[in-house]
Amino acid sequence: MRPIESRSVADQVMTELRRSILSGALAPGQEFSLRELAEMLQVSIIPIREALRSLESQGLVHMRPGRSAAVAPLDLDELQSIYRLRRRLEPEIAQRSCRLLSDAELDRLQREASEFGDERRTMNEIYEAHHAWHLALLAPAATSWDLRILLTLGRAAERYIRIGFGSLDPDPHEHDRREQAHVDLVAAFRQRDPEIAASAMHQHLAHNEQIALLALRKDHRAAPPRTDAGS
Repeated sequence: MRPIESRSVADQVMTELRRSILSGALAPGQEFSLRELAEMLQVSIIPIREALRSLESQGLVHMRPGRSAAVAPLDLDELQSIYRLRRRLEPEIAQRSCRLLSDAELDRLQREASEFGDERRTMNEIYEAHHAWHLALLAPAATSWDLRILLTLGRAAERYIRIGFGSLDPDPHEHDRREQAHVDLVAAFRQRDPEIAASAMHQHLAHNEQIALLALRKDHRAAPPRTDAGS
């Protein structure tokens, strides 16, 4: 086996551009030249092109003819599809997980849920912890394939969640709502009743979907969902 080499410049460029797109610093639909990016990041055009190709495969950018690219616009149909899949999968896993989670783990999850209400922390700052929290709630009953699918859905939804819920951060009531919604979910699991846990998870996801859609619809960069899209 060969020793692990340090990350390439292209990988570092891809990581920085991805972070900027997910946070909304590079806005949906924003166009830029490869030369502009190279000058901002102080690298050559070659790693910029490689990084953009990787991001294009992730659906985050569109390459243009010549030497330009654009951040992919937000597609609310995609967000609805992601939540439709989550509502099918997560309540079913919740039915089993609520009986497997230890009291100590539920206590830990409740403490972490309380931290989601900290007004000093933005959605960008808590996203990774928030995603890990949801996985931990389901992990005892989730198969390796369940976790792979949940991770895939989480990555697909990340930009929508960060931008949509991030736009609500200035409202202190949103932080209170965010905390209470997750504390209530832990309380539902504590009852050890599969139907209660499944219903609570379904309602939690449905409510979050509607909040995200409402927030993103206020952003003209987000295309409205098509009339034939599921909810």
